[in-house]
Amino acid sequence: MDFTPTEEQRAAAGLAAEIFEDLATHERMSALGSAKDTELWAALCAAGLVGAVAETGLLGLVLLLEEQGRRTAQVPLAATAVYGLLPITAHGSAEQRERLLPALAAGTAVATGAFPGRSRGRVCADSEGRLSGVLPVVPWLRDATHVLVPVYAPEAAGWRLWLVEAAGPGAVREPVETTAPWSAGRLTLTEAPGEPLGAAPDEVYGEALDPRPATVPDPYDDLTAVRPGPYGDVLASARTAFAGLQAGVCAGSLARAVAHTNTREQFGRPLSTHQGVMLRAADAYMDTEAIRVTAYEAAWRRDEGLEAGPHALTAAWWAAEAGRRVVHAGQHLHGGTGADLDHPVHRHFLWGRQLAAHLGGGAELLEELGELLTGAGAS
Repeated sequence: MDFTPTEEQRAAAGLAAEIFEDLATHERMSALGSAKDTELWAALCAAGLVGAVAETGLLGLVLLLEEQGRRTAQVPLAATAVYGLLPITAHGSAEQRERLLPALAAGTAVATGAFPGRSRGRVCADSEGRLSGVLPVVPWLRDATHVLVPVYAPEAAGWRLWLVEAAGPGAVREPVETTAPWSAGRLTLTEAPGEPLGAAPDEVYGEALDPRPATVPDPYDDLTAVRPGPYGDVLASARTAFAGLQAGVCAGSLARAVAHTNTREQFGRPLSTHQGVMLRAADAYMDTEAIRVTAYEAAWRRDEGLEAGPHALTAAWWAAEAGRRVVHAGQHLHGGTGADLDHPVHRHFLWGRQLAAHLGGGAELLEELGELLTGAGAS
């Protein structure tokens, strides 16, 4: 394994760091509420960073998301990449790539998806490719133009991916406030026209796709199988990307805690010189590195064409479980200042908690990983 970034990946990450440093200030983000930072998103797209994801791969995306996480910048980079750019590049038809990728790269289109936890909801498709169902919490839905939706296909004993226009006929969006300001929403589909990813309509239409067929276990209650194909690739990519974002969130939280404890004095010496503070910070550092290295490995394996599902699940578990510990430690190390809801470190706390919930939570992910390793959840 070699996680050394390529020259292109390093250049992209360095440029992203400069843009986030200049624009993702605490004052600007506080004024946004839960809305997308339109100016920052336009700057990232104009610099070619969003479109470059298709070339720099999942590892390149993780490096960009680390920089975003350090600043908790309010842009739909992870969602647009893992639910739009990467799956369309890898699994879309030639017509879909030509039509959708330029708009996603330019920022005029924004993608999101109903992955990866149980909160994705239930959706079915009828014989004419019209989708119905409810997706309770979809990140960045209020800004999205396209939503990638998984629908279980019993005839194939697997999952098919559909693209739905977020503001199209049969689609109703309602705002949902989440822990972090992700411009999230609830999507209700009522016979909404769907576009199968990577397949012509006549290859898919003709048989209703029931999300709860009687002959197989309910796939919406069985998350243990790391399924091959486009669905498995998107699920693994989403878990890896959001784990990379969590690594950045944790690194930013820890950096703020280190700066605070180095300058704040107690009993005539900096807080950072007290053993309890050093041990707490050291634990947070090790947790952050564990999130980072597991995300790097999962991303590298995906880019190399190797099996990445179990490794993405491992990265997601570290991001959910260790990420929660790190952002709590970052807030705790600020003492009474950490209780200030307007302090920058509180944003890291909110993002860390939201990412843990979005990934499914440590207990759920650990159960899935255990069943995967023992073969109990194999399909």
